Amino acid sequence: MPTGKLHVVPLGGLGEFGMNCMAVRWGDDIIVIDAGLMFPEAELLGVDIVVPDISYLIENRQRVRAIVLTHGHEDHIGALPWILSELNVPVWGTEFTLAYVEDKLEEHGLLDAADLREIRPGERFKIGPFTVHPIQVTHSLVDCVSLAVHTPLGVVLHTGDFKVDPTPTDNKLFDLHAFAEYGKEGVLALFQDSTNVERKGYTPSERAVRRKFDEVFARTRRRLFISCFSSSIHRIKLAIELAADHGRKVAFIGRSMNSSAEIAEDLGYIEIPEGLLIHPGEMKNYPPEKMCVMISGTQGEPMSALSRSAVDNHKHAKIEKGDTVMLSSRIIPGNEKAIYRMIDHLFRREAHVIYEDGSSPPVHVSGHASQEELKLIINLVKPKYFIPIHGEYRQLKLHAELAGAMHGSVGKVILLESGDVLELDELGARKAGRVNVGRVCIDSGSRTDVVEDLIIKDRRHLSEDGIVLPIIAINKLTGRVETSPEMVSRGFAPGEDGFMDGARQIVMQTLEQSSDEEKADYGVIKEKIRADLKRYISKQTQKRPLIMPVILEI
Repeated sequence: MPTGKLHVVPLGGLGEFGMNCMAVRWGDDIIVIDAGLMFPEAELLGVDIVVPDISYLIENRQRVRAIVLTHGHEDHIGALPWILSELNVPVWGTEFTLAYVEDKLEEHGLLDAADLREIRPGERFKIGPFTVHPIQVTHSLVDCVSLAVHTPLGVVLHTGDFKVDPTPTDNKLFDLHAFAEYGKEGVLALFQDSTNVERKGYTPSERAVRRKFDEVFARTRRRLFISCFSSSIHRIKLAIELAADHGRKVAFIGRSMNSSAEIAEDLGYIEIPEGLLIHPGEMKNYPPEKMCVMISGTQGEPMSALSRSAVDNHKHAKIEKGDTVMLSSRIIPGNEKAIYRMIDHLFRREAHVIYEDGSSPPVHVSGHASQEELKLIINLVKPKYFIPIHGEYRQLKLHAELAGAMHGSVGKVILLESGDVLELDELGARKAGRVNVGRVCIDSGSRTDVVEDLIIKDRRHLSEDGIVLPIIAINKLTGRVETSPEMVSRGFAPGEDGFMDGARQIVMQTLEQSSDEEKADYGVIKEKIRADLKRYISKQTQKRPLIMPVILEI
């Protein structure tokens, strides 16, 4: 039995949706499984993406050997540009996952320096003391794997995102056999996806949406717009097959939809018959009943193609009375308002809108395992330790309870949150302290513009109380104030009449009571004006706008 300690450290994804990232460490070697981002909540004003705080990896930069990816969704690969710009280590992933990664790294100017290595399901590879065995699984994306990591202490199995789909549309079957084999050999720890733990039964197969799609194609009299996640290759493939069957041309609209379809076609996941695909600009040359448009923007993102066409503001995608719009995706919690606002606009255009409403056959099926599939994997693997991952705290807790009730299949259930260090050795497993984790907010306008807490605080401050700019012209030579100060405010309601005059008086008073030297030192005079105005405004209105004096030299 080797003497040593195996550490597993989730850096994100446990206790939140997204930001999936986990470090596995033996001695002086660390591998990282996944590097995901999450999309911000509304309270993070103006932040575009949130990535995990990787200070643990940076402190151990000499030890980090590689990042291994389970699949290509944003919540598993989205933080790569951010992490690779700090730690340029090899990235392992399946062919399709790496195609997504290449796109992403190219956009950030990091592709040339990156070391990308392809893995194939079933083919093992070594990284330091670890041997990694990728196992083929089914999910809402193609080319997804679970990872069986052989460590000196035993096998650690990380499921990644999965559902057990017995009839996947690409006929690449879920490798239950591999899970069963590991169950016979013995598994030290199973880390399993908790996303759908609240759903009873089984998640329907991806083929379950075919009936609904078929029905919609048969019923639609005019143009048909289909919006799904651009990574739902299965859906895009289905839409193309049905469009060909029903004699409709296909146009792709939206950057993400175009690049996904291109990658999927290059890698042979989608076959587009000759002459079926047309450029969006050619749509007007075809009768409405001969068109099927694949359009991105299923979550109501403000600048997406579908949102723009819903308010008649897209140069190619014109949605007219009698057209059908099908949203084939789930509503991600937090996006409800934006999505329903977009659906309202579509109804105003008098389009028929089909969206997830619980009816059967479904317009969308989940890519994550429900309770019975979660139990199936636990029964096959029979791990010594079971740790739920990927989900908010309630889901991790419910998943832990589900596994805990399966006597005979699970040794011990351990509930971890991001930052907890799980320590395993020949004596057992325990939580051994915490590492620094958290979220780093990024404005994606530039590559890695980190938004400090202070900036978000300022944005919140501005959104609540507005801003007041006293503008003062001071003569450079004499130090005299040339004109009465001008008061400009935005997002701040001054209240009763005379309030702004009062504020002007306060600024004048401050200037009168300051010496010429103070007036010549703009830093000092600005600070004095700010302090006096702040006192006046807060006394008069109980508000605290941001006050920024502007001094003009004349």
